[in-house]
Amino acid sequence: MNEKFITFEGGEGAGKTSVIQQLSQILQDENVDFITTREPGGIKISESIRHIILDTNNKEMDGRTEALLYAAARRQHLVERVIPALELGKIVLCDRFLDSSLVYQGIARRLGLEEVYAINSFAIENSLPKLTFYFDIEPEKGLARIAQNKEREINRLDQENLEFHYKVREGYLKLLEMFPERIIKINADRPLEEVVDETKEKLFSYLNIK
Repeated sequence: MNEKFITFEGGEGAGKTSVIQQLSQILQDENVDFITTREPGGIKISESIRHIILDTNNKEMDGRTEALLYAAARRQHLVERVIPALELGKIVLCDRFLDSSLVYQGIARRLGLEEVYAINSFAIENSLPKLTFYFDIEPEKGLARIAQNKEREINRLDQENLEFHYKVREGYLKLLEMFPERIIKINADRPLEEVVDETKEKLFSYLNIK
């Protein structure tokens, strides 16, 4: 069932959400049965948790609290939206999943990969994506994109210092070494059209779409 569960990961400003939007139109044109969703969020309860996590007023939030909230939002989103779609045979394109917690809380917050994985293992059981696209860009360039995009929400994680965002990138590159059979690295420091074309090519190859 999880063969059709595909996730998109990257640091702030990597452009993964824009890529998903363009891929959605392409898949619609191909009459592919799919859904797009996001974490934290995707459904009512998880969107409420998202607001708490990303609220810029919640600067006092403890790292472990943050990790637990992400896992709670993930669990509800999984059972209410992702698993039902997969059971219907739909392809699921998800903006962030487990890897984000491993990187942001496990590595950048220094809570530990194993510790954060344990929390999330309870939340997701065996529901892991079969394919993950990681959009790689230097933190300064990603944050500069955010600053230029007046329509994008500025959340609590955007306001972390540059060292934090470098830890995030280091974390993703570490996961890339750990799970090379699942994670595909995409150079996101290019025009959006080029990034979309490469992602589409690799996605269509995986899904056997001509």
